[in-house]
Amino acid sequence: MPAQQKKLLFCTAGLLSLACALGTAAAVGSQLWVRGSVLCSTGALLVNASGPELHKFIGAIQYGLFSGQRVRQCGLGGRPLQFSFFPDLLRIIPASIHVSVILFCTVLIVFALVGAGFFMFNAFGSPYETLHGPVGLYLWSFISCSCGCLIMILFSSEVKIHHLSEKIANFKEGTFTFKTYSEQFANSFWTILVCSLVHFLNALLIRFAGFEFPFSKSKESGTVTGAVDLMY
Repeated sequence: MPAQQKKLLFCTAGLLSLACALGTAAAVGSQLWVRGSVLCSTGALLVNASGPELHKFIGAIQYGLFSGQRVRQCGLGGRPLQFSFFPDLLRIIPASIHVSVILFCTVLIVFALVGAGFFMFNAFGSPYETLHGPVGLYLWSFISCSCGCLIMILFSSEVKIHHLSEKIANFKEGTFTFKTYSEQFANSFWTILVCSLVHFLNALLIRFAGFEFPFSKSKESGTVTGAVDLMY
């Protein structure tokens, strides 16, 4: 492939990695990871609410990795409450999983920036054979993509398997019990998915630029060279 086309591909990949780093950083500080609604089941059972009356007992909830907001509604009007995971909810959430999600987000940002730098260096500089060359580009893209997948898996398990929304909704609730009425992942969660796909796309761009996958090298050349050496 001509050098100009390779530079264009590497510049594109570098800009995509930089955009992923910025997008992940914005997602980490956002409260738009999960949106949903919670039902005040205790209040609904007390008045035997159904149909249109049930909406008076449905509150809203949204949260991210550090903070969020829930609207407590038990038939007497909604009351918004702000909360933070650290240190308020640290006792009731699966802390090890939650901290792991934040840690992998940090790793994803760091390696996305590293990958962007090396992509630009390969576009405008003289690449080395190891970390600056094809092996390094595949490595940074693979690590970033893997971190994005781990973030989604861990956070999904925290929300769905450990019922994170219900734990937040029932925090410091002695009288009423809340159940998850509806729940869906919001923009920041899908941003991580897009970033993971972009890093996978970057690996394809490296291959399209003419670089073979670094861990699959042909042994035919070494065999032929050895046979020639024996002849002489």
